[in-house]
Amino acid sequence: MRNRRHRTRAVVALATAALLGTASLTACDAQGGNSPAPGASAHKKPSPAWDTTPRSLAAVGDSITRGFDACSVLSDCPEASWATGTDAEVRSLATRLLGKKRAASHSWNHAKTGARMADLTGQVEQAATERPELVTVMVGANDACRSTPSAMTPVARFRADFQEAMRTLRRSLPKAQVYVSSVPDLKRLWSQGRTNALGKQVWKLGICAAMLADPDDLSTAATERRESVQDRVVAYNDVLEEVCEKDRRCRYDGGAVFDYRFDGDQLSHWDWFHPSKNGQARIAELAYRQVTSRKPVS
Repeated sequence: MRNRRHRTRAVVALATAALLGTASLTACDAQGGNSPAPGASAHKKPSPAWDTTPRSLAAVGDSITRGFDACSVLSDCPEASWATGTDAEVRSLATRLLGKKRAASHSWNHAKTGARMADLTGQVEQAATERPELVTVMVGANDACRSTPSAMTPVARFRADFQEAMRTLRRSLPKAQVYVSSVPDLKRLWSQGRTNALGKQVWKLGICAAMLADPDDLSTAATERRESVQDRVVAYNDVLEEVCEKDRRCRYDGGAVFDYRFDGDQLSHWDWFHPSKNGQARIAELAYRQVTSRKPVS
């Protein structure tokens, strides 16, 4: 009897083990073997939290970031730059983020007046030497502002150059955050500036001829010329957004600069095309909202 009880217990134990094994196997099959169940996040890489308080900043880009024509005619004025300027009227992004004292020692401006997207890689290489925690990018207007629409940078070339600049940046600064500004609405700048006689005289020197040449010509040909420039700017902004989205630490401004309705107060009274100090301050404000938000501001 004692042996029979032992055999009975053994049979029950084996049966129980078999049932448990079958249940476990069924559960694994339902979840795809060793893979987590649908909706599980065991293998999902979490997106890095956007740092709203970077401690250093480097700016790359073109004449807008150099403060061109914000202080005097046909001259850079980096102290009025939206990104790194020291002018109290502007309150640059660096000043807002770092404070006046730290901004003086921990922000750098590598933008160049006249720069195009093809020049961005070289600027990024320079910026990387300072090891900034945040890099601001504003470039593309000069790719559209050529002598004629046919001379504008092709969209495919613009994309390839931006991708190369981002790859270069990531090789040196894998964890730096990147804030990318949209290209301004050049057609709106034309429509605002053409009301000023002095501005139109300065435009004759060749500023953004594809858009600004013969500013009072409203013929079909002139309208189509301006529309082709506008379409190219929109395409450039699409590229900026698409390339930036593929980088986990890049934030595009969502078209904030393109959508901003610059008026006479925000335009340089030297050329009525580049931002004035007031305009630079508005760009700095837009950038600050984006950089200090946990999520991109739409």
